[in-house]
Amino acid sequence: MRLGYFTMPLHPFGRDWAQTLQEDRQDIILADKLGFYDAFVGEHLADGCETITNSMMFLATLISDTKQIKLATGTSNLSQMHPVLIASNAAMMDHLTQGRFIFGISAGALPADAEALGTLDEDRNKMFAEAIDVILAIWERDPPYDIDFPDNRWKVSTRRTFAPHLSLGYLKKPYQKPRMEIVGTVVAPHSKGVIEMGKRDFHPLSANFLMSYYLKSHWENYAEGKAAVGAKADPAEWRVARTIFVADDDKTATRYGWEDERSPYRFYYRQLFGKMSRGPRLALFKAHKDQPDEEVSIDAVLDRLVICGTVNKVVDQILALREEIGDFGEIVYAGMDWVDPALAKRSMQLMAEEVMPRVNAAIKNSAAAA
Repeated sequence: MRLGYFTMPLHPFGRDWAQTLQEDRQDIILADKLGFYDAFVGEHLADGCETITNSMMFLATLISDTKQIKLATGTSNLSQMHPVLIASNAAMMDHLTQGRFIFGISAGALPADAEALGTLDEDRNKMFAEAIDVILAIWERDPPYDIDFPDNRWKVSTRRTFAPHLSLGYLKKPYQKPRMEIVGTVVAPHSKGVIEMGKRDFHPLSANFLMSYYLKSHWENYAEGKAAVGAKADPAEWRVARTIFVADDDKTATRYGWEDERSPYRFYYRQLFGKMSRGPRLALFKAHKDQPDEEVSIDAVLDRLVICGTVNKVVDQILALREEIGDFGEIVYAGMDWVDPALAKRSMQLMAEEVMPRVNAAIKNSAAAA
């Protein structure tokens, strides 16, 4: 099982923006040194706590400061920009990283972003589907371009201005062939979009703020999509994000992981709880689908969604998760605000150097005994 990293990021409103950007960079630089496989970074425009406005721009600052970790948009919000711009920028990122780039995609879920861009009343899922069709066509075709899918708002042409002797009318293609890995973040329980991911060989990343009993539905739908095109789903293609804190002792784990009012994990889920309640998407946090809204509390959410403890306890919880939902290829560690930088860094170190070797040894021993 691989170890990945994901950050939205989410910081208390009013913190110095320049400082939090540097902390987010240092998280990923540390992840690279510790051997994390990849790092996904989110983007939002109109949220005072989620402070990265363009994930590709942010990731570009990390190329020279990292050596092996794959840098991933987590996600590029395809309803928010013309697909020619996204396709061109993603292709350039792939070349700048010399293949260390993963293209994470979604429609863009934050209503405040959509309102600011004038698309609040648009079908942003449809915009997303239209955009990815155009992006793939740009990468698959040669100029002059004349991309005009039925019922697609995006029309892309360079036919009128094409001048090959002047190199005019050419759009950029990825470094990786035929393209880089494409990953879709999955938030909705029983998401039907995962079926389409399977059909198109996009790989799913299940969100860390989704109750574990919903996760198996993501794999089932992904496998259904793969089967529909005559392919078999490989568990290595499925990433599962979880909110994890590893400490040297139980007292610290409980305090910093959720008990303390200053806990970054408590802040994180208090923010998400408020946003999902407005959605309304509170079902993500329910112990069962019929649970009344008024019974859902922050403490209950923290108890179910934060994996915290000493090394052995976290190992046991990850293995229990795998037993519950089935095999998957990557556990994706969710990054938090640095309330205590030493504890944040220590948790990542313990996760990489202690937890994952024991998890993988247990998986290997289980397979050998089967």
